[in-house]
Amino acid sequence: MELLSNPEIWISFFTLCLLEIVLGIDNLIFISIIVDKLPADRQEYARKLGLSLALVMRIALLFSISWVMGLKNDLFQIRNFGISGRDLILILGGLFLMFKSVKEIHEKAENMDGKEKESSRKISFRATIIQIILLDIIFSLDSVITAVGMVDEISVMIAAVIVSMIIMFLAANSISAFINNHPAIKILALAFLIMIGIALIAEGLDFHIPKGYIYFSMAFAFMVEVININLGTRKGST
Repeated sequence: MELLSNPEIWISFFTLCLLEIVLGIDNLIFISIIVDKLPADRQEYARKLGLSLALVMRIALLFSISWVMGLKNDLFQIRNFGISGRDLILILGGLFLMFKSVKEIHEKAENMDGKEKESSRKISFRATIIQIILLDIIFSLDSVITAVGMVDEISVMIAAVIVSMIIMFLAANSISAFINNHPAIKILALAFLIMIGIALIAEGLDFHIPKGYIYFSMAFAFMVEVININLGTRKGST
């Protein structure tokens, strides 16, 4: 009861919820884009499964805080430059995210007529889930480190993670439909993921890029594109 009556706990909880939602957007965008290659009747199930796995991973990592913090210890050094387990995960995750995003953009550019090649559409459900799990690990690590840095009580961390994931569950279908129905927005989303990949690699090399800059630039580009879409819709209706 003392925990619930502490205003600082509630402030930390709501702040962490907001940050977890922001940090989860890139994960949700990736899931939305990757499941679009599945048959229509499997997409919603894959999205929900991907978000459920992300929730399970984040809670599991929160209960393994000592292990997560231990990932910051150097595994080896290259010319006095230490590389830790966390650094390796971030670098490999960033490279994977950049590779997938560039590949998606390349496929989109090759199919400008709107008729995607059958070979580019084929992807198994298992392969989709494996890719989602790989990126869930990266984004969950980032999320947990943020939570640990903000709050001391693990119960508050878990509650914030659960609430943020519930909100993402509710928004997943709408966000996915919007991204996939607007090719320009999809390219912007892929560009956003490339920027996140670069930021992950930089973080792994101990060069911190404030994510606020990335989120602000992409939010600005997104708002401009939304205005363009609205203008195009109005012109089409007149």
